Amino acid sequence: MDTAKRVTRRRVRTRARLLDAAFAVFAAKGFGRVSIEEVCEAAGFSRGAFYSNFATLDELFFALYQERADLIAGQVADALAQDGPDLDVPASVDRVTEVLLLDVDWLLVKTDFLVHAARDPAVARALLDHRARLRRAVADRLSRARGHTELPAVLGDAEGAAHAVVAAYDGVTTQLLLDRDVEAARVWLKQLLTALLTDGGRTPA
Repeated sequence: MDTAKRVTRRRVRTRARLLDAAFAVFAAKGFGRVSIEEVCEAAGFSRGAFYSNFATLDELFFALYQERADLIAGQVADALAQDGPDLDVPASVDRVTEVLLLDVDWLLVKTDFLVHAARDPAVARALLDHRARLRRAVADRLSRARGHTELPAVLGDAEGAAHAVVAAYDGVTTQLLLDRDVEAARVWLKQLLTALLTDGGRTPA
């Protein structure tokens, strides 16, 4: 049993090191320009270690995306969950924008993955599923708060509001890729989300 546990722990560490190394290499060179050998060299492992964890670079790439996407979904859900049954939108937006992962290297890797997925229907379906999980995390929280917090009617239901939140994040992070100004991105995202989710988004009559 102890031997099996040691093997399991070693494999978990190996997988984590491969993912960390792949993240650095993908961010530096871009997906499609990286070989398995380069990932193994960066991680300090042989090809055998790679193939004991991943069948292909695509599989590793998706595992990397899934890990970061789950982290972001968790950050958003946790930030929105702190108000109890009510939803203090400005306070929630503050928390979301403070903790949200706005890392340029991650955005480079994510953008590569989006382009790759756009050319591969199977990868696109998997990516759409993960993006739907983020929207569901937001929509679920907004839906549970609707009896206490009114959302702008123009957004429709909580699902529509969640789509708007994710679209705002996508837009801000695209700008961040170009100007590399993380603090400006946080400020802009905060302004957009506040306008979207409160009466501040309405045009006065």
